[in-house]
Amino acid sequence: MRNRFDIQLMALNNELISMGAKCENAIASAVKALMTGDMLLAKNAIQVDHEIDQMEREIESMCLKLLLQQQPVARDLRLISAVLKMITDIERIGDQASDIAEIVSYLEGGLRHTPRIDEMAAATIKMVTDSLDAFVRRDLTLAQSVIAYDDVVDDLFGCIRQDLIAEIARDPSDGERVLDVLMIAKYLERIGDHATNIAEWVEFSITGEHKSD
Repeated sequence: MRNRFDIQLMALNNELISMGAKCENAIASAVKALMTGDMLLAKNAIQVDHEIDQMEREIESMCLKLLLQQQPVARDLRLISAVLKMITDIERIGDQASDIAEIVSYLEGGLRHTPRIDEMAAATIKMVTDSLDAFVRRDLTLAQSVIAYDDVVDDLFGCIRQDLIAEIARDPSDGERVLDVLMIAKYLERIGDHATNIAEWVEFSITGEHKSD
């Protein structure tokens, strides 16, 4: 019975890793499309988001079957509970990547250079990658570093917002583009928040403690 349960847990682990990989693909495509104006990459990000939505439903079903049929306890229960929480955040990261890709369709030739927006994009991608790696490796130190790194993304968002306020003051006619950039920055900031949530659930799966407890 335990051997069958371990096999099911491994399958669950592999599915979450696959879902995470799709999430990283969606973000990378959306950000590159943003910088280059490549509509094929933008469409890829949107398509991958649909695939992530489907995987969320499948993994949720796997978790519920394990909970009902195997009645896990202790560490196994923490792991399954954490996965249920993490897939919600991964799905929402896919949504934010898709939202960025949608904005690309309104920008001609990609985003005109805005100070720090590319730096913020790289920082959020790092957070997502590291949070998922922390799960794969069961690395508590890496998970905690992701949580701390969210301050970097928040600071970048604040700087970009101030830059945009200054831009609109200089040239009010550029308001539409400024609004698009602000929305993109907000989506990136939210991706950082979701990566933080994932890292916190990784921490819970290892230690049994959660930040909100």
